[in-house]
Amino acid sequence: MHLSEVKKLLDKEVSQRNTLEELSCDKPDPLFVASKYKDESVALVCALFGYGNAGQIVKFLESLDFSLLGSSEQKIRASLEKHYYRFQKPEDVTALFIALKRLREEDSIENIFYHGYRKEASILDGLWYFMDRLRKSYPHQTRGYDFLIGKVPRKVSTAGTCKRYMMYLRWMVRKDNLDMGLWSKIDRKDLLMPLDTHTFGVSRKLGLLKRKSYDMKAVLELTACFRKWDRADPVKYDFALYRMGQEKMDIIR
Repeated sequence: MHLSEVKKLLDKEVSQRNTLEELSCDKPDPLFVASKYKDESVALVCALFGYGNAGQIVKFLESLDFSLLGSSEQKIRASLEKHYYRFQKPEDVTALFIALKRLREEDSIENIFYHGYRKEASILDGLWYFMDRLRKSYPHQTRGYDFLIGKVPRKVSTAGTCKRYMMYLRWMVRKDNLDMGLWSKIDRKDLLMPLDTHTFGVSRKLGLLKRKSYDMKAVLELTACFRKWDRADPVKYDFALYRMGQEKMDIIR
């Protein structure tokens, strides 16, 4: 399929899928839960646990009491002692809630992210700064927690895709019938594509991505491709691309 045909197809999908009907019990997605709260901290929890089976993700998120983000640390520990999800044990879930509670008492996630972003308008600089602050707010290190919140890479060439953070930023910065647009300080033109192994494969099959390695360089390459189509809002193609891979594999075979 020629790239002009791919663009026409994706533009159509973006338009058709920009509806709340795409977020439902029948079409589970972590954004389905996050949209109920319209809160940046709750949304980050939803995004960070957004890996694995979509139905199981939503089931786990709906078992959480997000009011705990404003409760005492003692209550957080007591309330989450039996909550676990895949690689994360109860102590890892607890650590994230306490870390976010402490950050909320210092500043908003948006302001913390913006502190790193503002100098070069760099999403990655903003993300590395926020991740460092998140880790320092409640030092906790296990394999499950490291997987959940990530580690700041030494350089871009060794970075993974940071898919769940990029998805979160899409939710926070973009505003349409799906994305919440709770932030105002980050420009959507600077966003980077949320890339998981599934959309990585779809992008390669559609000819959007040449890079064979699944890493941050692939994210930058794919984002650059979409910027040629829409410089002001390249990440608008993310949700459509994801759903196409989920539902219409016959189109891209």
